Amino acid sequence: MYDQNPVFIPGPTNIPQRLLGAMQIQTRDHRAPDFKDTFLPVLEDTKRVFGTTTGQVITFPASGTGGWEAAVSNTLSPGDTVLVARYGMFSHRWIDLCQRHGLDVQIIECPWGAGAPVEVFEAALKADINHKIKAVLVTHNETATGVKSDIAAVRGAIDAASHPALLFVDCVSSLASMPFEMDTWGVDIAVSGSQKGFMLATGLAILCVSPKALTAMETAKLPRTFFDFKDMMGANANGGFPYTPPLQLIYGLREALKMLFDEGLENVYARHHRLAEGVRRAAEAWGMKLCAASPDLYSDTVSAIYVPEGFDSNALTEHAYSAYGVSFGIGLGEMNGKAFRIGHLGALTDTMVLSGLATIEMAMADLDYPITLGSGVAAAQEYYRKSKGAAMSVAA
Repeated sequence: MYDQNPVFIPGPTNIPQRLLGAMQIQTRDHRAPDFKDTFLPVLEDTKRVFGTTTGQVITFPASGTGGWEAAVSNTLSPGDTVLVARYGMFSHRWIDLCQRHGLDVQIIECPWGAGAPVEVFEAALKADINHKIKAVLVTHNETATGVKSDIAAVRGAIDAASHPALLFVDCVSSLASMPFEMDTWGVDIAVSGSQKGFMLATGLAILCVSPKALTAMETAKLPRTFFDFKDMMGANANGGFPYTPPLQLIYGLREALKMLFDEGLENVYARHHRLAEGVRRAAEAWGMKLCAASPDLYSDTVSAIYVPEGFDSNALTEHAYSAYGVSFGIGLGEMNGKAFRIGHLGALTDTMVLSGLATIEMAMADLDYPITLGSGVAAAQEYYRKSKGAAMSVAA
């Protein structure tokens, strides 16, 4: 049955049976006095995944886009200037959101396949002698291009400019899959969601907010109601929500955290790197290039792979789905028709990734791609066999 096949999109990710069970609960009273015994430890434990002891975790019933809106609307005022680089579809969408909120968006255009332009950020911040720029917005892991950016270096650029700007980071497709160090990197608001590294259904925006960002909230004038930090934190302090919470996702997050901590976060990150490297070896064996411009930019959660000249990547992903019942990521924005994406994050193992590589190879062979059937799978197999350690199953 095709619906039993794993997905290889960069989110939502495969949901382990253990988490499906955790989310399949009967309705419970979220105002009951014992709900706080479940909810408050979830907020506290999630801080470990963000890499913070000083930040405050805040959740909303939303996707990552809702998290972006919450970050912006709680800390900024109409007309404020924000500095953003556009190097993929998700940085582009964050720019669009800021413009719709009446912010003055200072955009740095970058090639798709590049990462955050640290030196350009630094120059722009040094030129802003009146400190009009209130926040720098960065996408940690650009899902459209398979590019990770150096967040610590961006904070270094802000500090080198002696600039007070806040640092907002979209870590939707990196958190709980790749290392994230909010305190060490000096991140002020980190935005993530339930549907990727946490291996849950979509519907819970998960943010972590620094003390500096909470201070900015006191003077922010953008309107917010549903996404009001103050309302949410006030209710959270007593173990509740200001409105009806997504109970199933909260119980699911409690179990997801147990799974991540049982495996060990360092082991989770090592597993993702291992899976990603196998995919990269496969792409090399096919004679295909990654969209990421250099190895230091390679994402460990998604690989965007250019198809050969004269081929349509959309036709490839459509054929893989219609012929074999397996989903791969389409090319987004400038990558549309030029590249497909293999998501390798969440509840995946060596064996599952090999099944995806074998499937996309069959689809490529069906469409007369210039590849040798089995070459990518063999390259990944060789790497998985010889690399140290084994990918630990999280699907139990």
